[in-house]
Formats: sequence, structure tokens, C-alpha cells
Amino acid sequence: MLNMDFTQKVILNTHTLQWQPSPSGGVSRKPLAREDAERGHATSIVRYEPGARFNRHEHPLGEEILVLTGVFSDENGDYGPGMYLRNPPGSGHAPFSEEGCTLLVKLHQFDQADRETVRIDTSSAEWRAGHGGLQVMPLHAFEHEHVALVKWPARERFQPHRHFGGEEILVLSGEFCDEYGRYPAGTWMRSPHLSQHHPFVDEETVIWVKTGHLPVTHPS
Repeated sequence: MLNMDFTQKVILNTHTLQWQPSPSGGVSRKPLAREDAERGHATSIVRYEPGARFNRHEHPLGEEILVLTGVFSDENGDYGPGMYLRNPPGSGHAPFSEEGCTLLVKLHQFDQADRETVRIDTSSAEWRAGHGGLQVMPLHAFEHEHVALVKWPARERFQPHRHFGGEEILVLSGEFCDEYGRYPAGTWMRSPHLSQHHPFVDEETVIWVKTGHLPVTHPS
């Protein structure tokens, strides 16, 4: 197992992690959290070399993808940079990439009742006004779980706050900061239930953020 204690804060610079091979040739990954080698809960940065293909497979508890670079494809379509995808529990596909791509991929983390298929092109979707100078692009919500992109203007300061159900962030551009450190583009962070911080930025910064999805009780 890797980073499966959800009571602990995890901070990883994905740019410095080593690529690891997957069962499919031409597809490699950087595991961020993993329950088992090839099944169960997993969060990874995944890279498809040009022309790489993955055999058809099912998603018993769903699959969530953010396309970071290149074009990701399956039998249902082609998804360029910034595409946000949710494939619900019980879905399946045979993915590939003709030109190559890198992805944030989260597997086996849906509630069984969360059955919505989502396809959002974040490169063209509308930003909404958030707190202060923040701009927010909602991507998905189910019960306590909320997923969005958040754009921080330069020199923005946000109020101190606590995360019920935790928080997970991938810094897409710029540099995200709080009283504990500075997190450049490519940083993945997961903070536990009831964690708190006082975030700010010095330069314009965009983050992918998910809240409310982590366990709210300690494992027995």
C-alpha cells in the first residue's frame, strides 16, 4: 500500500517522481496513493506514449480523469488538454492515445450511488466568481464531495479554513502557498479530515481541488 492512511497529510512533487511501468506497454505511471498493485483505490499521474493502448477494462467503483497534456481517447471520443472525465461505477472502456498524453487518474473512489457521467472541457468552460478575487469552475458534486478548478489572482489571500472530509489538490500552474510551505506546479497534496490552513499565492495560480471525500473517522 502507498499513502493509504487518510489521517496523514501527503505532499508530493510529481515532477520529481520516477515513472513506473504498467501492465500495458507504452503506458507508465507515477503512483501517488495505491491500495494494491493493480486493483482497488489508486491515484496516479499516467503517461501514454504515442500510439499506446490499454486493453478494455471495467471500473467497479468508477474512474476520474483530468487530461494534463496531449490527447487521451477511447471508443467514445477524444479528450484534449483540460478535459475532465468521470466514468461511473460499472463502466468500462478501451483507452488509447495516438499522439501521447499525461493524465491525473483516480480509480475505485466513487460512491456506488454516484452514477453521473461527466465530460467538461475546462479550457472553454465558464469561470464563476468565488470568494474575494477567486474564480471557480465547478466540475462535479455528490453529497459531501465537491470537485472544481480554482483560479487565484496574483497576491490573493484566502481566509483560514478547516476541511470537513479533507482536501486534495493538484497545482496545475503557478505556486500555491500556505503557512506550512510553498507548492509549485505539479505538486499533489492530500490533507485529512478537519485539517486547516491559511492559503495564499504570490502569482496567478490554478489548482484542481476536491473536498469532502476523505474518511471522517479514524480507522479502527
